[in-house]
Amino acid sequence: MRSLRRLAAALLLAASSFAAAQGLESVVMPGKVIEGHAKLEAKCESCHVRFDKAAQSRLCGECHKAVAADVQAKTGYHGRAPEVQGKECRACHTDHKGREVHIAAFDEAKFDHARTDFALRGGHAKPGLECRSCHAAGKRWREAPGQCVDCHRKDDTHKGSLGPKCADCHNERTWKEAAFDHDKTRFALVGKHVDAKCTACHEKGYKDTPRECVSCHRKNDSHKGRYGPKCETCHDARNWDNHFPHDTKTKFPLHGKHAKAKCDSCHKAPLYKEPLPMKCIGCHRADDVHKGAQGEACEKCHNDRGWKGSSFDHDKETKFPLRFKHREAKCESCHKAGLKVKLEKTCIACHKADDTHKGGFGEKCESCHADKSWKTITFDHERDAAFELEGKHAQVKCDGCHKANPYAQRTPVQCEACHGGEKDPHKGQQGKVCSQCHNAASWTRTAFNHAKSRFPLAGSHVKVACDSCHKSRRYKDAPSECRSCHEKEDVHRKTLGPRCQDCHNVRTWKSWDYDHAKRAKYPLEGGHRKATCASCHTRPTDGRVETSTTCFSCHRGDDVHGGGFGTQCERCHEVSSWRSIRAGAGLAPARPKPGG
Repeated sequence: MRSLRRLAAALLLAASSFAAAQGLESVVMPGKVIEGHAKLEAKCESCHVRFDKAAQSRLCGECHKAVAADVQAKTGYHGRAPEVQGKECRACHTDHKGREVHIAAFDEAKFDHARTDFALRGGHAKPGLECRSCHAAGKRWREAPGQCVDCHRKDDTHKGSLGPKCADCHNERTWKEAAFDHDKTRFALVGKHVDAKCTACHEKGYKDTPRECVSCHRKNDSHKGRYGPKCETCHDARNWDNHFPHDTKTKFPLHGKHAKAKCDSCHKAPLYKEPLPMKCIGCHRADDVHKGAQGEACEKCHNDRGWKGSSFDHDKETKFPLRFKHREAKCESCHKAGLKVKLEKTCIACHKADDTHKGGFGEKCESCHADKSWKTITFDHERDAAFELEGKHAQVKCDGCHKANPYAQRTPVQCEACHGGEKDPHKGQQGKVCSQCHNAASWTRTAFNHAKSRFPLAGSHVKVACDSCHKSRRYKDAPSECRSCHEKEDVHRKTLGPRCQDCHNVRTWKSWDYDHAKRAKYPLEGGHRKATCASCHTRPTDGRVETSTTCFSCHRGDDVHGGGFGTQCERCHEVSSWRSIRAGAGLAPARPKPGG
């Protein structure tokens, strides 16, 4: 009996101690919890473990399972953002601030979306795009849809016919830009199909589109169905032209003119139904100028390169081999009286009218001329006259240099003999050795090495025509200063002095790389970086450029103090912005205490 009383007393004492503890916690609670935790306000153990603060984050995770899963898998904001890694939940989400407090608030404008599972790129990152465009009101941020079709269903011009995976073709830069890999379908795009628009073939959607050529190209069938529906037999995707391998698929290889002939020029009837003749006369009877006198074996003389040509071997069948121009000549140009009349084989017999020498050099035309061309001379000028004809000299007519009989009067070989005197545009300034710059390839094209002069050419000067700087052919008179040629391009109006090369270079006049910090010992910082040269350099000069470096010299008009604070603007203002004031600049100096 006594033991039962002791047990009852112990239980009573424990109950009173627990109640006292609960009441104590209610007394020391720092404030009401938020509205979402209101149902747990009386259950402190839901969020706290006595004497163990580290357990609090674990208890948070037991309720907020999705956040805990992100932390564990390193996904979402709580699993990615470095600023929350390793921190306790209470470091950011402090409760007991009252029912109306939002302990998960953050600055939406400054939030870095790249720390989530959905980084904003392309069109998603455009300025002005509001968060609520994707995050619906009343729902958690993490509940925003992550699939394209969730937001862009109304933009789906395919009406769902291609499924919900928009990213297979579209990207974040622009909805209208598609990058679908058609090669992964049953119809790889090659040739002209690569450039075709999708709607050209897919007029009614993308599924069940026919793959036969005739389904799209029936209107392009110039054969009107005579050759059947298998267009790919002759055509392919490179272009609509004929690609049928006539040489390997038939017993009549197409060569010469036959290769260029249209199909229906020979195939008048439907294909495969009526065989065509294989002999020439079968198609070319109307072209037989011999009117049948030479029989029907046209191929003995003619070939498929051209009906007007002849394959008769004049070299083997006669004693006069045809070479060069003779091979190109028509038969009747020599055989004027027909094949029965024997012709003389001397040049003069046919070319007496072409003798411009009027018999002065005899009748052996072959001594100088050849059958390659009547104007082609075989006379070896280097061997026979000790003056090799090169470049333009090889194109000059004989009487261009030989004004008199070449065998009676010797012709001078110096350049100035033909090109000097009044013809010399340099007026003798460059001397008489014309070959120093000119050569026989072209009199106007020179080989002068400007790098050996006082002004080597570099950059854009290499491309400039000579007469752009040398206004006359007296080349030594040309000035070498930049301003002598570029004075009209001086947009600085002499405010930066005459030494253009201090800023500009010969690569291009518009590029400049003047290092203001090193060259002028005045580094351009802050707002000075955006200032134009003319903003500070306003005085024209033909000598050294001198500009004051004090702020007041340029910003006198910006002094809203009217000179009340002196001219040392930099004591208060910064170069990053005229409106930026240095820390402490506006404080009045401390006054000493009385008796201090």
